[in-house]
Amino acid sequence: MPSAVDKKFHEWTQSLDTHDSMVSIFEHIRDIPYSLSVPLTDSITSSEQVLIAGKGSCGHKHYLLAEMFRKLNLSVVYATFAFSWNDPGLHYPHSLSELALHLPVAYHLACRVQAGCRWILVDATWDSPLAKARFPVNDHWDGFSETRCAVTPLTLHVQPPINKPQKIESCYMIRDEELCALDSEKNHWNEVDQVRYYHEKVDVRTPIDKELIKQFNLEFDTWLDDVRLDKCPHAAEDFSE
Repeated sequence: MPSAVDKKFHEWTQSLDTHDSMVSIFEHIRDIPYSLSVPLTDSITSSEQVLIAGKGSCGHKHYLLAEMFRKLNLSVVYATFAFSWNDPGLHYPHSLSELALHLPVAYHLACRVQAGCRWILVDATWDSPLAKARFPVNDHWDGFSETRCAVTPLTLHVQPPINKPQKIESCYMIRDEELCALDSEKNHWNEVDQVRYYHEKVDVRTPIDKELIKQFNLEFDTWLDDVRLDKCPHAAEDFSE
């Protein structure tokens, strides 16, 4: 029986060539509503969770994007970025800004996809309605160019190289400067390694950190829902600068 991912892949790519399929998959995944509060279910994959829930975090969305792009025989790696929710580029209401001040370092997930001999950042995080709140939505992606990163990566002194496979054709040899083009970027070939890296970073969080994150996530998701429903028509006047 076809999985939820297989069914959506067929629906989103039917009668399209590889390039148009890439754009179609990207746009459909981008416009799945972003949410930090998706319930986790061990019996299904992260890719299936986002389709069944109809919403998802950057991790859910990019696991799905990577799986579908690989069905097109594209080479994909996971790109993880350390960032801070206390970012002046994210224009929160005042209450969320206060919460963000006290949050620990967070970790964002996007993908790098091979386009010829280049590896481009493909970030489908923010859904289109969030442009109303000045989120950096990646509209009108052409399937060739690098997208904007959804967050501002933290600056680190050392950028670790990707773990390369043993054999790669010369045209596809990956240089660290190509895959580690942004600050704090860490790349992984598979989901297992990426998840392991993520947990190594977040397992040091204290109980207080976890409680603050839980509160922030709930309020953040509520605010995003209000933005989508135009319940914040004058919100831009109330954003923290």
